[in-house]
This record gives sequence, structure tokens and C-alpha cells, in this order.
Amino acid sequence: MSAVPIRDRALDDAVTVARDREDVAVGNEIVRHRLSSRLIHWSVALSFFVSVLTGMPIWTPFFRWMADLFGGLSVCRFIHPWAGIVFTVISTVQFFHWLGDMKLEPNEKDWLGPRAWKYLKYQGDDSEVGKYNGGQKLFFFAVSLGALGLLVSGVVMWYPLSFSQLVRELSILLHDVTFILFSAAIIWHIYLGTAAEPGTFGSMVRGTVTKAWARLHHPRWYREVTGQK
Repeated sequence: MSAVPIRDRALDDAVTVARDREDVAVGNEIVRHRLSSRLIHWSVALSFFVSVLTGMPIWTPFFRWMADLFGGLSVCRFIHPWAGIVFTVISTVQFFHWLGDMKLEPNEKDWLGPRAWKYLKYQGDDSEVGKYNGGQKLFFFAVSLGALGLLVSGVVMWYPLSFSQLVRELSILLHDVTFILFSAAIIWHIYLGTAAEPGTFGSMVRGTVTKAWARLHHPRWYREVTGQK
């Protein structure tokens, strides 16, 4: 029987640690997300996509074929609001779970301007980027605000007779606009987590990243965890 490669054994050890802990170096790996964080993240993702796939055939006949995935349009009308409630509840859990790590630092407030563009072009000095950069923190708050917008407008649409016509019309507009912006942001989020930054997706699957990845994308966090420069 051949010996287990050292690299695989080190990764297995890091994954084991990632069940309960994060921000710790294990061999050539750094634990970035413990198991609870990953479960929350994927629960938000699953409930969001169920909401999208059941909501789009309700939104427009162009996507009516999606209703067949769930057994018909009437089933979608039943599932959609409940999936939205689940999404909102788990998003709330996610908000408080990550809130402590998402406070903008003084040097991150320019992420709404040219710094974000420089980041996308791999330009600029990012030596002080911690575990999450300013763009990720702004995305976190934008997603949280979007979830709130979908909830408020969704409740009005769920109980339309309890509100005035103006409130109903504004809620439909808010729900549609928020959904479109939210979906575009999620597509961008998926792109950044896969093609744009290889290795990022793995941190939400097994919980770890390589030291090389951490040093490249989050150098201050790398230094804090490893004690190295």
C-alpha cells in the first residue's frame, strides 16, 4: 500500500481543524471558515436559489417553464414565500455571525471609489488587507440590505389586501428592482469566488486556503495568522 502524500495528509488535518476553528495555520493550509460558517453560507445560497427558481415563473410567463421543476405554477406560488422567509431568517443569522468581521476600517472607506477598480485590475497596494477586504464588507452590507428589501416588499405582496394600492405598487417595484440587483450581485460574487480568484471556492467547501493564496489576497490576515512577513 502506497503512503499517503504529505500534502494530502496536511490538507486532511486542516479540514479536520476547520470543523471547529478558523484563523489558524495547519501545515501549508490556513483555516478560513469553520464548519458553522460554511453551513450558514450554503443555507443562504440554497434558500436564495429556491426563491429565485420559484419566483421567476410567477414574475413573468417567459420563465414559466421553471415551474415544471417544482410541479407547476401553483406549487411555486406556495413555496416561494416560505422559501423567502427561510432565506430571510438564515440571512439574519449570517448577518450577526459575520458582523464582527465586517466593520469598515478607516483605510477601507475608499472602496466605493477608484480603489475597487484598481482591485479588479490587480493594481494598487493591498498589503494591509485583512481577512476581508473593503469590497467584501460593502457587499456583505449590500446583501443584508437587499434581503431586508425583499422581505418588506414580499410581505406586502403576500398580504396585498392589508395595504393600499400605492403601497402594493411600490412594493412590487421594490421587489423587482431588488431581485434584479441582487441576482446581478450574486453572479458577480460567484465569478469572483471561482474564475477570478481560484482557491476561493474551496474555502467555502473544505474551509481552508493555501498560505500562498492568503498571502496574495489577504496579506495582513496571513501575517496575523502565521506571524510571518
